[in-house]
Amino acid sequence: MFDLDKWQEILGTMRKNKLRTFLTAFGVFWGIFMLVLLLGVGKGLENGIFNRFGDGAKNSIFISNGRTSLAHQGLAPGREINFTNDDIAAIEREVNNLKIIAPRNRLFGEFTINYQKQNGSYQVFGATDQFFKLNGEKLNKGRLLNPNDDREKRKVIVLGETVKNVLFGDSVNAVGEYVNIKGIYFKVVGIFNATGNNKGRREERAYIPFTTLQTAFNQPNKVQMLALVAQDGIPADEIEKRVRKVLATRHKFSEEDPLALDVNNNERELKQFNGLFSGIRTFVWIVGIGTLIAGIVGVSNIMLIIVKERTREIGVRKALGATPFSVVSLILQESIVITAFSGYLGLLAGAGLLDGIRYLLESSGAELPFFARPEVDVEVAIAATVVLVISGAIAGLVPALKAANIKPIEALRAD
Repeated sequence: MFDLDKWQEILGTMRKNKLRTFLTAFGVFWGIFMLVLLLGVGKGLENGIFNRFGDGAKNSIFISNGRTSLAHQGLAPGREINFTNDDIAAIEREVNNLKIIAPRNRLFGEFTINYQKQNGSYQVFGATDQFFKLNGEKLNKGRLLNPNDDREKRKVIVLGETVKNVLFGDSVNAVGEYVNIKGIYFKVVGIFNATGNNKGRREERAYIPFTTLQTAFNQPNKVQMLALVAQDGIPADEIEKRVRKVLATRHKFSEEDPLALDVNNNERELKQFNGLFSGIRTFVWIVGIGTLIAGIVGVSNIMLIIVKERTREIGVRKALGATPFSVVSLILQESIVITAFSGYLGLLAGAGLLDGIRYLLESSGAELPFFARPEVDVEVAIAATVVLVISGAIAGLVPALKAANIKPIEALRAD
């Protein structure tokens, strides 16, 4: 039942000791503010790191040519490992549970792409339609490469958004136009966008069919990189081991040679980052809760002082018939009010600051390398609020029990 007199008394006590009440409340405010801020910044770092993966397959593996570092079967170290089209066929034949295998080559250096009087130097890659499925490029206009382009060695090209803007501007619909690369004309069939922290760099690329690049630019039977994705439920590490074994047998290098192949296993990197951020989250909670506990201990100490100051008053209350419960509830309510109100303000301030940072980043278009969208989950905010109310009750419990155990006759003698 709502007791107006009791609430008026609590507010009167706070007004009477404004500075003490403020400092007590500030300790709780600062604890929850720092907890929310640290959690939000940690989430921003996590988002920024995971953004580097973009929309590509999280279990993708990229294998490039390497150079042997170990002697094997009488062959000296230092041999360069060069993949061929036959390697692709062997992997498809001998490696089970493989969802995607997509080769990719590129023209060495950055080649000038010309359209009428406009030109720009950009990286040109040869890839299959499967490569886009695992690398994360998103169609903007037209279409991406398809199997027929590769099978028929068509002279078609897909441009990144940046390449399109430089060559064609905003007034020309690039799809259907022709661009010139080293004297060979390619028909523009699509424009793509990229995601992730290196979005801008990836949109400075152009893709032509893999077989077209091999044929038109003198890279017959040469494969520079293999991109693979395991079937759902199959660890990428398992696929990597099987592929390494196939290539080691075909190119006569040791499976234990760390430099024979240049491997980028996104699933393994993802697990490492998950472990890292799990540790960061644990550290943040320990620091934040430690700061919050310090504020709550301050509340408990202040409530003990308040009980000591009001010993005579409490004795009079009990002499007039006040029950222990009414005395306990008075102290508990005051503790909960201070803790919950100041903590809620800290929660709002922390969330507001994170929203402000997120707004500035989004409105300015800034892309920090490893930081994006600082935020706090709703579940965390609700949990923090519940913890505050419980903490407020715990902070006032000991002083409240002390007040309830005061004997009226002793209280009336207190100075």
